[in-house]
Amino acid sequence: MKMELEADTVPVIVTEGKFAQQYRKYLEKKGYLDKNYRLHRLPDGCIAVPVFGDGLYPSLLQELTDNLSSGHPCYVTHIKNLMPSKKSCVQSLRQKLEEELKCLVQENGGSWNSSLGEDLNLKWKRHGDLIILSEKAFQADTWKNLGPEVWEKVAQLFGAKRIAIMGRVSGDGFRTPFATLLLGKDGWVHHTDNGIRYTFDVTKCMFSFGNITEKLRVSSLNCSGEVVVDLYAGIGYFTLPYLLHARASFVHACEWNPHAVEALKRNLELNGVSDHCWIHEGDNRKVLLCDVADRVNLGLIPSSEEGWPIACQVLRRDCGGILHIHQNVTSEFSKDFTLPSSDLGQQENKDSSFTPHQEAVTAGVTMDTNLTCTVNLDKLHCSRKSNKILPAWQQWAESTKSRISRLLFELHGIQWRTNILHIEHVKSYAPHIDHIVLDLECRPAEVE
Repeated sequence: MKMELEADTVPVIVTEGKFAQQYRKYLEKKGYLDKNYRLHRLPDGCIAVPVFGDGLYPSLLQELTDNLSSGHPCYVTHIKNLMPSKKSCVQSLRQKLEEELKCLVQENGGSWNSSLGEDLNLKWKRHGDLIILSEKAFQADTWKNLGPEVWEKVAQLFGAKRIAIMGRVSGDGFRTPFATLLLGKDGWVHHTDNGIRYTFDVTKCMFSFGNITEKLRVSSLNCSGEVVVDLYAGIGYFTLPYLLHARASFVHACEWNPHAVEALKRNLELNGVSDHCWIHEGDNRKVLLCDVADRVNLGLIPSSEEGWPIACQVLRRDCGGILHIHQNVTSEFSKDFTLPSSDLGQQENKDSSFTPHQEAVTAGVTMDTNLTCTVNLDKLHCSRKSNKILPAWQQWAESTKSRISRLLFELHGIQWRTNILHIEHVKSYAPHIDHIVLDLECRPAEVE
């Protein structure tokens, strides 16, 4: 008599751990892999790969044994309470959300239709107890007419207390996000990145996740005893790494968005470095700084060109310093170009090795409250080991070098030497559009 299986058991093919991924790929290709469940490790170290149904012929098991596991046998069994896959969890959440909202609509005298179901776009970001929904979600007038009860249902299903919906970033010069708070009293959230604590209002400020490699590179610098001017500070993306990891003695942070300034003040306090930073609120082109900086950060894209004159103004007159110039460079070239080592040089660093502290903070980078990203230090410094760059990057860097030299001569009336130390590729926005950073050394000609 065939044994009656419990309803929550799942058929699996069991194999040795070293063959598990080969089995998974092969079964997926053949259409047998059940993606609703995760692979499961058994107490003896073998791996159970979830599959569909019980109609697995002995010939398939023999095929797996012969072709994938070198004669090591596999077998079919059933496992109870197998852990669902992430994809199935999302699907399950959508199903639950649709069921709850369908009931809510009908209870309020409305009728459910397919367009309302399609309106439940379940792309979201989580910041602690706050969920930010996609701008494409909940666009129908039905949701607005139902009021707060909708968002209370959504929050309950997400296990959250606050709900916001994201819009497009504004073109007001402040890059203010059009995020609307739907449930909750405020949009302030907390975030940890590279061992640094940040807080900001998601409805008034945005957090840039895409520049993590550049923030790590800044963290690896040795700026002990240096004064840094951060011309586009925001909520402290680079100001805080300079202070906490690169060990700059002081940072002048320039920012004109009042909401970002408020977040920056809080972030300096959160990290205990308020006494080592002065915030210059307003247009940095009107800042009353001169002859103070050993290093200037120009972290504005698509171009920081309007800040170049003030960057030259704040550099120390006696010995100059380093400019870190961000730019989006457009290129039609597809082949790499090897810049001679005498021109490119190496990243300026008083101590090129990481300290134990720096190794610790860069090994695990918290991207948000639910995600930890491991950064490969070899990949982080790949551009130091390989001098391959695109011709367009070199051309822009050489042009910028010449223009900065002219600005310094016009400002001081003497010749300055400018030297390209490093060109860093941060990320690509689109084909042939790259965010790069030029590290440019600037010294008065008489300084040896």
